[in-house]
Amino acid sequence: MSLLLRGGRVIDPANTVDAVQDVLIENGKIARLGRSLEAPADAEIVNATGKIVCPGFIDMHVHLREPGQEYKETVATGTRAAAAGGFTAVCCMANTSPVNDNGAVTDYILAKARVEGRVRVYPIGAVTRNLRGEELAELAELAESGCVAFSDDGRCVMNAGLYRRAMEYTLPFGAPIISHAEDATLSAGASINEGVVSTELGLPGQPAAAEDVMVARDILLAELTGAHVHIAHASTAGTVRLVRDAKARGIRVTAEVTPHHLVLTEDAVRTWDANTKMAPPLRTKRDVEALIEGLADGTIDCIATDHAPHALSEKEGEYDRAAFGIVGLETAVAVALDRLVRPGLLPLATLIARWSRDPARLLNLPGGTLSAGAVADVTILDLDTETTVDPSRFHSRSRNTPFGGWQLHGGPWMTIVGGELVRAVGR
Repeated sequence: MSLLLRGGRVIDPANTVDAVQDVLIENGKIARLGRSLEAPADAEIVNATGKIVCPGFIDMHVHLREPGQEYKETVATGTRAAAAGGFTAVCCMANTSPVNDNGAVTDYILAKARVEGRVRVYPIGAVTRNLRGEELAELAELAESGCVAFSDDGRCVMNAGLYRRAMEYTLPFGAPIISHAEDATLSAGASINEGVVSTELGLPGQPAAAEDVMVARDILLAELTGAHVHIAHASTAGTVRLVRDAKARGIRVTAEVTPHHLVLTEDAVRTWDANTKMAPPLRTKRDVEALIEGLADGTIDCIATDHAPHALSEKEGEYDRAAFGIVGLETAVAVALDRLVRPGLLPLATLIARWSRDPARLLNLPGGTLSAGAVADVTILDLDTETTVDPSRFHSRSRNTPFGGWQLHGGPWMTIVGGELVRAVGR
Protein backbone atom coordinates (compact mmCIF):
# COMPACT_ATOMS: atom_id res chain seq x y z
CA MET A 1 0.00 0.00 0.00
CA SER A 2 1.34 3.41 -1.00
CA LEU A 3 0.24 6.87 0.03
CA LEU A 4 1.16 10.05 -1.82
CA LEU A 5 0.79 13.37 -0.02
CA ARG A 6 0.54 15.83 -2.86
CA GLY A 7 1.52 19.49 -2.87
CA GLY A 8 1.77 20.32 0.82
CA ARG A 9 4.24 22.66 2.46
CA VAL A 10 6.70 20.19 3.96
CA ILE A 11 8.40 21.36 7.15
CA ASP A 12 10.96 18.89 8.49
CA PRO A 13 13.20 20.59 11.07
CA ALA A 14 15.43 17.52 11.36
CA ASN A 15 16.55 18.12 7.78
CA THR A 16 15.99 21.90 7.65
CA VAL A 17 13.36 21.38 4.94
CA ASP A 18 10.66 23.97 4.32
CA ALA A 19 9.30 23.71 0.78
CA VAL A 20 6.24 22.72 -1.22
CA GLN A 21 6.81 19.06 -2.08
CA ASP A 22 5.17 15.68 -2.41
CA VAL A 23 5.78 12.94 0.12
CA LEU A 24 5.61 9.33 -1.02
CA ILE A 25 4.99 6.64 1.58
CA GLU A 26 5.50 2.97 0.82
CA ASN A 27 5.28 -0.03 3.13
CA GLY A 28 4.97 2.12 6.22
CA LYS A 29 8.14 4.12 5.48
CA ILE A 30 8.95 7.47 3.93
CA ALA A 31 10.06 6.55 0.39
CA ARG A 32 11.05 9.95 -0.95
CA LEU A 33 10.26 13.64 -1.13
CA GLY A 34 10.19 15.75 -4.27
CA ARG A 35 8.16 17.82 -6.68
CA SER A 36 5.57 16.22 -8.97
CA LEU A 37 6.33 12.67 -7.84
CA GLU A 38 4.74 9.93 -9.90
CA ALA A 39 2.16 8.01 -7.95
CA PRO A 40 2.46 4.20 -7.92
CA ALA A 41 -0.51 2.36 -9.37
CA ASP A 42 -1.79 1.29 -5.96
CA ALA A 43 -1.26 4.65 -4.27
CA GLU A 44 -3.93 6.58 -2.44
CA ILE A 45 -3.44 10.25 -3.18
CA VAL A 46 -4.07 12.93 -0.57
CA ASN A 47 -4.32 16.49 -1.82
CA ALA A 48 -2.36 18.42 0.81
CA THR A 49 -2.31 21.73 -1.08
CA GLY A 50 -2.41 24.59 1.40
CA LYS A 51 -1.63 22.29 4.32
CA ILE A 52 1.51 21.82 6.44
CA VAL A 53 3.06 18.34 6.22
CA CYS A 54 5.46 17.57 9.06
CA PRO A 55 6.90 14.67 11.05
CA GLY A 56 4.41 13.02 13.37
CA PHE A 57 3.90 14.84 16.66
CA ILE A 58 5.03 13.02 19.80
CA ASP A 59 3.51 13.80 23.20
CA MET A 60 6.05 12.62 25.74
CA HIS A 61 3.85 13.17 28.80
CA VAL A 62 0.35 11.71 29.04
CA HIS A 63 -1.67 9.79 31.60
CA LEU A 64 -3.66 6.99 29.98
CA ARG A 65 -4.93 5.75 33.38
CA GLU A 66 -5.05 2.10 32.30
CA PRO A 67 -4.71 -0.21 34.18
CA GLY A 68 -6.85 0.62 37.17
CA GLN A 69 -8.64 3.90 36.39
CA GLU A 70 -10.45 3.09 33.20
CA TYR A 71 -13.40 5.27 34.22
CA LYS A 72 -11.10 8.25 33.47
CA GLU A 73 -9.32 7.01 30.36
CA THR A 74 -8.17 3.87 28.59
CA VAL A 75 -5.47 3.07 26.09
CA ALA A 76 -8.19 2.93 23.43
CA THR A 77 -9.85 6.26 24.25
CA GLY A 78 -6.58 8.04 25.00
CA THR A 79 -4.96 7.04 21.73
CA ARG A 80 -8.11 8.00 19.80
CA ALA A 81 -7.87 11.41 21.46
CA ALA A 82 -4.20 11.57 20.52
CA ALA A 83 -4.92 10.77 16.87
CA ALA A 84 -7.68 13.38 16.79
CA GLY A 85 -5.26 15.92 18.23
CA GLY A 86 -2.57 15.28 15.62
CA PHE A 87 -0.28 13.03 17.67
CA THR A 88 1.27 9.89 16.20
CA ALA A 89 2.85 8.71 19.46
CA VAL A 90 2.37 9.18 23.20
CA CYS A 91 4.47 8.31 26.23
CA CYS A 92 2.36 7.26 29.20
CA MET A 93 3.28 7.89 32.82
CA ALA A 94 3.57 5.23 35.49
CA ASN A 95 0.92 6.37 37.99
CA THR A 96 -1.55 3.66 37.05
CA SER A 97 -3.11 1.16 39.45
CA PRO A 98 -1.14 -0.99 39.87
CA VAL A 99 1.79 1.33 39.30
CA ASN A 100 3.98 0.58 36.29
CA ASP A 101 6.94 -0.34 38.49
CA ASN A 102 7.60 -3.81 37.05
CA GLY A 103 7.73 -5.54 33.70
CA ALA A 104 4.32 -7.21 34.04
CA VAL A 105 2.49 -3.87 34.03
CA THR A 106 4.60 -2.60 31.13
CA ASP A 107 3.78 -5.76 29.18
CA TYR A 108 0.07 -5.23 29.87
CA ILE A 109 0.14 -1.64 28.58
CA LEU A 110 2.03 -2.61 25.43
CA ALA A 111 -0.34 -5.54 24.78
CA LYS A 112 -3.36 -3.23 25.08
CA ALA A 113 -1.69 -0.73 22.77
CA ARG A 114 -1.03 -3.37 20.12
CA VAL A 115 -4.69 -4.41 20.09
CA GLU A 116 -6.54 -1.17 20.83
CA GLY A 117 -4.10 1.68 20.26
CA ARG A 118 -4.59 4.11 17.40
CA VAL A 119 -1.12 5.63 17.75
CA ARG A 120 2.23 4.41 19.08
CA VAL A 121 2.41 4.02 22.86
CA TYR A 122 5.67 4.17 24.81
CA PRO A 123 5.44 3.40 28.54
CA ILE A 124 7.40 5.33 31.14
CA GLY A 125 8.33 3.25 34.19
CA ALA A 126 8.28 4.32 37.83
CA VAL A 127 11.47 5.35 39.60
CA THR A 128 10.36 3.96 42.97
CA ARG A 129 8.11 1.11 44.04
CA ASN A 130 4.48 2.17 44.10
CA LEU A 131 5.66 5.80 43.69
CA ARG A 132 6.37 5.93 47.41
CA GLY A 133 9.88 7.34 47.13
CA GLU A 134 11.28 4.74 49.50
CA GLU A 135 12.99 2.08 47.34
CA LEU A 136 13.85 1.76 43.68
CA ALA A 137 11.49 0.06 41.27
CA GLU A 138 12.64 -2.80 39.02
CA LEU A 139 14.44 -0.38 36.72
CA ALA A 140 16.37 -2.93 34.64
CA GLU A 141 13.26 -5.05 34.18
CA LEU A 142 11.27 -1.98 33.14
CA ALA A 143 13.90 -1.00 30.59
CA GLU A 144 14.03 -4.51 29.16
CA SER A 145 10.23 -4.57 28.90
CA GLY A 146 10.16 -1.42 26.81
CA CYS A 147 10.02 1.62 29.08
CA VAL A 148 11.66 4.62 27.41
CA ALA A 149 12.16 6.70 30.56
CA PHE A 150 11.59 6.63 34.32
CA SER A 151 9.44 8.96 36.40
CA ASP A 152 7.37 9.17 39.56
CA ASP A 153 5.39 11.94 37.89
CA GLY A 154 2.61 13.18 40.10
CA ARG A 155 4.97 12.91 43.06
CA CYS A 156 8.44 14.24 43.69
CA VAL A 157 11.15 11.86 44.88
CA MET A 158 12.15 13.87 47.95
CA ASN A 159 14.98 11.53 48.99
CA ALA A 160 18.04 12.95 47.20
CA GLY A 161 20.18 9.91 48.03
CA LEU A 162 17.64 7.56 46.47
CA TYR A 163 17.30 9.79 43.43
CA ARG A 164 21.06 9.81 43.00
CA ARG A 165 21.09 6.00 43.01
CA ALA A 166 18.28 5.94 40.45
CA MET A 167 20.26 8.21 38.15
CA GLU A 168 23.38 6.06 38.48
CA TYR A 169 21.43 2.85 37.98
CA THR A 170 19.78 4.04 34.78
CA LEU A 171 22.98 5.29 33.12
CA PRO A 172 23.54 2.06 31.12
CA PHE A 173 19.98 2.15 29.77
CA GLY A 174 20.41 5.52 28.06
CA ALA A 175 16.96 6.57 29.27
CA PRO A 176 16.28 9.83 31.12
CA ILE A 177 14.88 10.32 34.58
CA ILE A 178 11.87 12.60 34.27
CA SER A 179 11.57 14.84 37.30
CA HIS A 180 8.34 16.04 38.86
CA ALA A 181 10.07 19.00 40.51
CA GLU A 182 7.96 19.95 43.50
CA ASP A 183 9.19 20.30 47.05
CA ALA A 184 6.34 18.72 48.98
CA THR A 185 7.15 20.70 52.13
CA LEU A 186 6.77 23.99 50.28
CA SER A 187 3.70 23.01 48.26
CA ALA A 188 1.77 21.18 50.99
CA GLY A 189 -1.92 22.06 50.91
CA ALA A 190 -1.56 24.46 48.00
CA SER A 191 -4.22 24.76 45.30
CA ILE A 192 -2.80 27.55 43.15
CA ASN A 193 0.27 29.74 42.70
CA GLU A 194 1.31 31.79 45.71
CA GLY A 195 0.88 35.46 44.95
CA VAL A 196 -1.66 38.23 44.53
CA VAL A 197 -4.43 35.96 43.22
CA SER A 198 -4.08 33.39 46.01
CA THR A 199 -4.20 36.20 48.56
CA GLU A 200 -7.28 37.77 47.01
CA LEU A 201 -9.13 34.45 46.70
CA GLY A 202 -8.07 33.14 50.07
CA LEU A 203 -6.67 29.91 48.63
CA PRO A 204 -3.44 28.34 49.86
CA GLY A 205 -0.65 29.03 47.39
CA GLN A 206 2.46 27.22 46.20
CA PRO A 207 5.51 29.45 45.76
CA ALA A 208 7.55 29.23 42.58
CA ALA A 209 10.43 28.20 44.82
CA ALA A 210 8.72 24.84 45.40
CA GLU A 211 9.62 24.01 41.80
CA ASP A 212 12.87 25.91 41.57
CA VAL A 213 14.62 24.31 44.53
CA MET A 214 13.95 20.80 43.21
CA VAL A 215 15.03 21.72 39.69
CA ALA A 216 18.27 23.03 41.18
CA ARG A 217 18.73 19.82 43.20
CA ASP A 218 18.10 17.56 40.24
CA ILE A 219 20.49 19.52 38.04
CA LEU A 220 23.18 19.13 40.69
CA LEU A 221 22.50 15.39 40.89
CA ALA A 222 22.71 15.13 37.11
CA GLU A 223 26.04 16.94 37.24
CA LEU A 224 27.24 14.56 39.96
CA THR A 225 26.16 11.36 38.23
CA GLY A 226 26.41 12.25 34.55
CA ALA A 227 22.80 11.11 34.12
CA HIS A 228 20.20 12.70 31.86
CA VAL A 229 17.49 14.43 33.88
CA HIS A 230 14.42 15.84 32.17
CA ILE A 231 12.30 18.46 33.92
CA ALA A 232 8.61 17.78 33.44
CA HIS A 233 6.01 20.56 33.01
CA ALA A 234 8.30 23.54 33.66
CA SER A 235 6.22 26.43 34.97
CA THR A 236 8.51 29.13 36.40
CA ALA A 237 10.97 31.71 35.17
CA GLY A 238 13.38 30.28 37.72
CA THR A 239 13.27 26.86 36.09
CA VAL A 240 14.04 28.40 32.69
CA ARG A 241 17.01 30.26 34.16
CA LEU A 242 18.34 27.19 35.96
CA VAL A 243 18.02 24.91 32.91
CA ARG A 244 19.62 27.51 30.63
CA ASP A 245 22.59 27.86 32.97
CA ALA A 246 22.96 24.08 33.37
CA LYS A 247 22.97 23.52 29.62
CA ALA A 248 25.63 26.21 29.21
CA ARG A 249 27.76 24.24 31.69
CA GLY A 250 27.31 21.01 29.73
CA ILE A 251 25.02 19.23 32.19
CA ARG A 252 22.65 16.66 30.66
CA VAL A 253 19.36 18.39 31.43
CA THR A 254 16.33 18.86 29.20
CA ALA A 255 12.87 20.25 29.87
CA GLU A 256 9.31 20.37 28.62
CA VAL A 257 6.45 22.83 28.94
CA THR A 258 2.69 22.39 28.55
CA PRO A 259 0.42 24.47 26.31
CA HIS A 260 -1.62 25.57 29.32
CA HIS A 261 1.45 26.97 31.06
CA LEU A 262 2.25 28.87 27.85
CA VAL A 263 -1.14 30.53 27.32
CA LEU A 264 -2.80 30.82 30.75
CA THR A 265 -1.81 32.67 33.90
CA GLU A 266 -2.98 32.51 37.50
CA ASP A 267 -5.64 35.08 36.61
CA ALA A 268 -7.65 32.22 35.04
CA VAL A 269 -8.26 30.90 38.56
CA ARG A 270 -10.44 33.91 39.32
CA THR A 271 -13.27 32.08 37.52
CA TRP A 272 -13.24 29.42 40.25
CA ASP A 273 -13.35 26.83 37.48
CA ALA A 274 -11.63 23.72 38.86
CA ASN A 275 -10.40 23.02 35.34
CA THR A 276 -7.82 25.73 36.02
CA LYS A 277 -6.42 23.68 38.91
CA MET A 278 -3.30 21.82 37.88
CA ALA A 279 0.10 20.75 39.15
CA PRO A 280 2.25 22.72 38.83
CA PRO A 281 -0.21 25.59 39.15
CA LEU A 282 -0.73 28.32 36.59
CA ARG A 283 1.85 31.02 37.26
CA THR A 284 2.33 34.72 36.53
CA LYS A 285 2.59 36.63 33.25
CA ARG A 286 6.33 36.96 33.86
CA ASP A 287 6.65 33.19 34.12
CA VAL A 288 4.67 32.68 30.90
CA GLU A 289 6.90 35.13 29.04
CA ALA A 290 10.03 33.34 30.29
CA LEU A 291 8.63 29.94 29.26
CA ILE A 292 7.85 31.14 25.74
CA GLU A 293 11.31 32.67 25.43
CA GLY A 294 12.88 29.42 26.69
CA LEU A 295 10.87 27.36 24.23
CA ALA A 296 11.88 29.60 21.35
CA ASP A 297 15.61 29.63 22.13
CA GLY A 298 15.89 25.89 22.86
CA THR A 299 16.31 26.08 26.62
CA ILE A 300 13.05 24.14 26.79
CA ASP A 301 13.27 21.16 24.45
CA CYS A 302 9.69 19.94 24.02
CA ILE A 303 6.03 20.73 24.35
CA ALA A 304 4.04 18.05 26.20
CA THR A 305 0.37 18.05 27.16
CA ASP A 306 0.50 16.38 30.60
CA HIS A 307 -2.90 15.00 29.52
CA ALA A 308 -4.51 14.22 32.91
CA PRO A 309 -8.10 12.97 32.56
CA HIS A 310 -10.47 13.02 35.53
CA ALA A 311 -14.13 12.15 35.98
CA LEU A 312 -16.58 15.05 36.28
CA SER A 313 -17.19 14.25 39.95
CA GLU A 314 -13.50 14.72 40.70
CA LYS A 315 -13.57 18.26 39.35
CA GLU A 316 -16.79 19.33 41.06
CA GLY A 317 -17.24 20.86 44.47
CA GLU A 318 -14.85 23.12 46.36
CA TYR A 319 -11.84 24.29 44.39
CA ASP A 320 -9.26 23.26 46.94
CA ARG A 321 -10.69 19.72 47.05
CA ALA A 322 -10.84 19.17 43.29
CA ALA A 323 -8.34 16.94 41.49
CA PHE A 324 -5.30 18.46 39.82
CA GLY A 325 -4.91 18.30 36.05
CA ILE A 326 -6.57 18.77 32.68
CA VAL A 327 -6.94 16.87 29.42
CA GLY A 328 -4.91 18.22 26.54
CA LEU A 329 -4.46 15.79 23.67
CA GLU A 330 -7.34 17.16 21.59
CA THR A 331 -6.74 20.86 22.20
CA ALA A 332 -2.96 21.27 22.47
CA VAL A 333 -2.02 21.69 18.81
CA ALA A 334 -4.86 24.07 18.02
CA VAL A 335 -4.23 26.15 21.15
CA ALA A 336 -0.52 26.41 20.34
CA LEU A 337 -1.12 27.36 16.72
CA ASP A 338 -3.71 29.98 17.63
CA ARG A 339 -2.10 31.54 20.71
CA LEU A 340 1.63 31.12 19.98
CA VAL A 341 2.26 30.80 16.24
CA ARG A 342 -0.49 33.03 14.88
CA PRO A 343 0.47 36.11 16.96
CA GLY A 344 4.16 35.57 16.14
CA LEU A 345 5.33 34.48 19.58
CA LEU A 346 6.81 31.23 18.23
CA PRO A 347 7.90 30.32 14.69
CA LEU A 348 5.90 27.50 13.12
CA ALA A 349 9.05 25.47 12.39
CA THR A 350 10.06 25.74 16.06
CA LEU A 351 6.67 24.49 17.21
CA ILE A 352 6.95 21.53 14.84
CA ALA A 353 10.49 20.75 16.03
CA ARG A 354 9.49 20.83 19.70
CA TRP A 355 6.71 18.32 19.03
CA SER A 356 8.54 15.98 16.65
CA ARG A 357 12.30 16.08 16.15
CA ASP A 358 13.18 17.01 19.72
CA PRO A 359 11.11 14.48 21.73
CA ALA A 360 12.19 11.74 19.30
CA ARG A 361 15.84 12.56 19.90
CA LEU A 362 15.40 13.01 23.62
CA LEU A 363 13.83 9.58 24.12
CA ASN A 364 15.56 7.77 21.22
CA LEU A 365 12.24 7.07 19.51
CA PRO A 366 11.57 6.31 15.86
CA GLY A 367 10.10 9.20 13.92
CA GLY A 368 10.69 12.90 14.28
CA THR A 369 11.80 13.21 10.66
CA LEU A 370 10.59 12.76 7.10
CA SER A 371 13.93 11.36 5.92
CA ALA A 372 13.77 8.55 3.37
CA GLY A 373 13.58 5.27 5.25
CA ALA A 374 12.07 6.77 8.41
CA VAL A 375 8.81 5.44 9.80
CA ALA A 376 5.91 7.11 8.03
CA ASP A 377 4.47 8.94 11.02
CA VAL A 378 3.11 12.22 9.68
CA THR A 379 1.04 15.06 11.08
CA ILE A 380 -0.70 17.38 8.63
CA LEU A 381 -1.84 20.79 9.86
CA ASP A 382 -4.45 23.16 8.49
CA LEU A 383 -3.57 26.70 9.49
CA ASP A 384 -6.84 28.07 8.11
CA THR A 385 -9.37 25.88 9.87
CA GLU A 386 -11.50 27.45 12.59
CA THR A 387 -12.86 25.42 15.47
CA THR A 388 -14.68 25.97 18.74
CA VAL A 389 -13.56 23.69 21.54
CA ASP A 390 -16.52 21.46 22.50
CA PRO A 391 -15.59 19.05 25.32
CA SER A 392 -18.75 17.02 24.71
CA ARG A 393 -17.24 15.88 21.40
CA PHE A 394 -13.89 14.76 22.81
CA HIS A 395 -12.70 11.24 22.05
CA SER A 396 -11.18 11.18 25.53
CA ARG A 397 -13.31 9.65 28.25
CA SER A 398 -12.88 12.83 30.32
CA ARG A 399 -13.87 16.45 29.70
CA ASN A 400 -11.78 18.45 32.18
CA THR A 401 -10.47 21.32 30.08
CA PRO A 402 -10.23 25.07 30.71
CA PHE A 403 -10.46 25.67 26.95
CA GLY A 404 -14.13 24.82 26.46
CA GLY A 405 -15.76 27.39 24.18
CA TRP A 406 -12.46 28.80 22.93
CA GLN A 407 -12.49 29.71 19.24
CA LEU A 408 -9.20 28.61 17.68
CA HIS A 409 -7.63 29.27 14.30
CA GLY A 410 -5.55 26.38 12.95
CA GLY A 411 -5.37 22.74 13.99
CA PRO A 412 -4.57 19.17 13.00
CA TRP A 413 -6.01 17.99 9.68
CA MET A 414 -4.67 14.46 9.28
CA THR A 415 -2.74 11.95 11.36
CA ILE A 416 -0.77 9.13 9.71
CA VAL A 417 0.90 6.34 11.70
CA GLY A 418 3.11 3.84 9.93
CA GLY A 419 1.70 4.92 6.60
CA GLU A 420 -1.92 4.41 7.65
CA LEU A 421 -4.51 7.14 8.06
CA VAL A 422 -5.71 7.02 11.65
CA ARG A 423 -7.49 10.37 11.70
CA ALA A 424 -8.57 12.76 8.96
CA VAL A 425 -10.85 15.78 9.25
CA GLY A 426 -13.79 15.49 6.88
CA ARG A 427 -12.93 12.00 5.63
